[in-house]
Amino acid sequence: MSIETISILVLFLSFIGLLAYGVPVAYAIGISTTITLVLNIAFLPATTTAAQRMTTGIDNFALLAIPFFILAGELMNTGGIAKRLIDFAKSLIGSLPGGLAFVNIIAAMLFGAISGSAVAAASAIGSTLTEKMESEGYPREFSAAVNISSSTTGLLIPPSNVLIIFALASGGTASVAALFIAGYIPGLLVGLALMIMVYIYAIRKGLPKADRVSFKQLFLDFRRAILSLTLLIIVVGGIVIGVFTATEAAAIAVVYAMLLGFINRELKFSDFKPVLLRSARTTAIVMFLIATSMAMSWLFSFEGIPQMLTSALLDNVSNPIIIFLMINIILLIVGTFMDMTPAVLIFTPIFLPVAMALGMHPVQFGMIIVLNLCIGVCTPPVGTLLFVGSGVAKVPVTKVIKPLLPLLGVMVFVLMLITYFPEISLWLPRTFGLID
Repeated sequence: MSIETISILVLFLSFIGLLAYGVPVAYAIGISTTITLVLNIAFLPATTTAAQRMTTGIDNFALLAIPFFILAGELMNTGGIAKRLIDFAKSLIGSLPGGLAFVNIIAAMLFGAISGSAVAAASAIGSTLTEKMESEGYPREFSAAVNISSSTTGLLIPPSNVLIIFALASGGTASVAALFIAGYIPGLLVGLALMIMVYIYAIRKGLPKADRVSFKQLFLDFRRAILSLTLLIIVVGGIVIGVFTATEAAAIAVVYAMLLGFINRELKFSDFKPVLLRSARTTAIVMFLIATSMAMSWLFSFEGIPQMLTSALLDNVSNPIIIFLMINIILLIVGTFMDMTPAVLIFTPIFLPVAMALGMHPVQFGMIIVLNLCIGVCTPPVGTLLFVGSGVAKVPVTKVIKPLLPLLGVMVFVLMLITYFPEISLWLPRTFGLID
């Protein structure tokens, strides 16, 4: 057995073993990478090498957008934006059967897109709507399931931190601007699919619907929400037409969110300390995950794992449909026990060469891997969003699983559409001249 094979086995077995033992993902990635380097005679100063790769891995200007978007999301959450979006969504579609569930989905899509964070969307929308939905006859576990699944749409609809991370992991083959504009149709498709399932459930269970609001009330709610919605146009539009980079757009989002909070009179100077502390804590966690993941990703490249996997798949399976299905299944499994950030950084260099060898565009693969991992954050045992959504709704995770399964099922259906119909992801960026 060659030293390369031994290194690969040690890397994967140590990583899986550490996860099974309950070691946090970031530490498991860093420790398994260091152990593998120790066994490689070419890298005796293993800890130094690992530290270097972690440092250089986050030495990237594009990553500066992430702490800015995190801070913008916290400011939006504190500044009353969620309530205005909920009121607008309720006026827009609250009169449909199961109207409040539709409101949850629309509001989560809007807030998730504006904040770029699924967790922020689940917390803000869930804490506002769950009690009201229960008072109108909605089962609490159903409300939690809708909130959990719909909050993932903000990871596809720009601006999205995970799309920035994919752009980094793709080695420049997919630009942030192209990924941002490509995320609209897949994100909207997921939202539409969830609405169809909610409508079917509402008809079967006889869920209530609100009275239709007047056009005047709809206009008033829209006017209160318009400044929040304008942020999407400023950030994404500015990036697409080249006025500023993703990092500059994130900084603008912070300033805009702060000003909007003061305009709404819901953000006070006393709020800044907790907002900054929460943002710093989240940024530290995300950046440490990125640093350790980049070290492991570099080790994958050094050991030639992407090339080995590409050769193995293409030599043994000739049907692209089967290969893409296998990649999706693997990513769905990975998503159940690994957070999105390390999963994107680790598995993009492994599977992207395979996808590109079969003619798939990197932007399309970006949509596929992100949607796969969106499903993963809703599933146990790790399922960050599952636990956040259940905690906000104050309902046990075990009770949320049953109503959540059909919603995850339609998300998988959309995933298959994105996988086998490239234009769903590529039409918009191609129309805007962002890809060939």
